[in-house]
Amino acid sequence: MDKIIIQGVRLYAYHGVNPEEKADGQMFFLDITCVLPLRVPCATDCVEDTVSYAKILKAARSAFLSQKFDLLETAAESVARAVLTAFGSVREITVCVRKPEAPMQADFEYAAVEITRQPKDYGVATE
Repeated sequence: MDKIIIQGVRLYAYHGVNPEEKADGQMFFLDITCVLPLRVPCATDCVEDTVSYAKILKAARSAFLSQKFDLLETAAESVARAVLTAFGSVREITVCVRKPEAPMQADFEYAAVEITRQPKDYGVATE
């Protein structure tokens, strides 16, 4: 199956369990991989035959910034649900939320959560 991949989307948000995370916010990074058939748009070269990555990003950004989540897991789930319910041709989505400034006493690049979901997880029919 084919994929649309959006890597390293930088979003400033107020997610976290600690009060200072919700008050001060921090930078997060989103990686989104959508699995969907792309034979038709490959043949037609027509944006109407595919899912625009700009529209995927708009749905993901809106979901990610819609509220202050305690957990990265919940933030990722919100993105997956938004994209899968908005675009019927997406058969599967993987969302990775990276948090480079996670409040841990360690030298690390980032903490992250990655989830993979399908439309059936939300009762959504595929095209």
